[in-house]
Amino acid sequence: MPLAAPPDPLLVLLLGPTASGKTALSLALAQRFHGEIVSCDSVAVYRDCEIGAAKPTTAERAQIPHHLLDVFSPAETCSAGDYSRLARRAIAEITSRNHLPIVTGGTGFYLRALTDGLFPGPPRSSEIRTRLSRSAQRHTSGWLHRMLTRLDPAAAARIHANDTPKLIRAIEVCLAARQPITTAWESGRDPLTGYRLLRIGLNPPRAALYDRINTRARAMFDQELVEETRSLIATYGDSIPVLDALGYRQARQFLQGELTRDQAIAAAQQGHRNYAKRQLTWFRREPDVHWLSGFGDQPEILAAAKCLISERLDKHLASHSS
Repeated sequence: MPLAAPPDPLLVLLLGPTASGKTALSLALAQRFHGEIVSCDSVAVYRDCEIGAAKPTTAERAQIPHHLLDVFSPAETCSAGDYSRLARRAIAEITSRNHLPIVTGGTGFYLRALTDGLFPGPPRSSEIRTRLSRSAQRHTSGWLHRMLTRLDPAAAARIHANDTPKLIRAIEVCLAARQPITTAWESGRDPLTGYRLLRIGLNPPRAALYDRINTRARAMFDQELVEETRSLIATYGDSIPVLDALGYRQARQFLQGELTRDQAIAAAQQGHRNYAKRQLTWFRREPDVHWLSGFGDQPEILAAAKCLISERLDKHLASHSS
């Protein structure tokens, strides 16, 4: 009787809102299971964005191999398609070393592109993107979102009014393809295959999460976020997309005299709290998530995550040995 083919390698997807302790949990799990970490963060992928991206420290990166950090210049744009291609390559390399790939981060669109693939949309048009960027600067806040609502109401309902990169891409596709982007979304994707996916979600108590968010946002300003923002502007100009990210946006407003320091901190705190709500809404649409009701740095949450991974690895070994 022929031997059964060994099961696909395990891929851990660690998801959750900002400040929920994903970094701490990913480091502990990587140490325990010979893992390597693949970042899933749309700001951490850029160089020179340390404080605002809340990247792992140099010491933490020295403990465990990290991937998809500091890949792009802030003057460049990392699309979801770019991320998906690079992340899939990193995951394949990690499994080839018989290590456990652990994807961790809070950018839901990147994660969806990694696992489900992307629609075969038209290539990027620098001309259209430049025109849209200039148009947004000339008009009031929400201009791009209103434009997308006219072109594709269904897409506008799924993209936040402040998410400029996604709005520009959606409008670009509508104009270049001469059809709604939702039609392109439905035309087929390239899902990730060859792995057993284990999704672990962090869902801390809301009040405690907001306390951590408020503390971290203030700490970013105490850790020279304003100076980092000033350096980004001096090096790359004041129109790079990363300056629209939470934290950087408020630091830039402070530098421009639009907000006081305390107002900038309060705005950053509110923005991150709102972002956490949107993240949880997005991640609840992910299939088969094992939700853990706590922070990633709590011993009981680490124990539960270890148990989930051990169960899958034990099944792999049992199947392979039989």
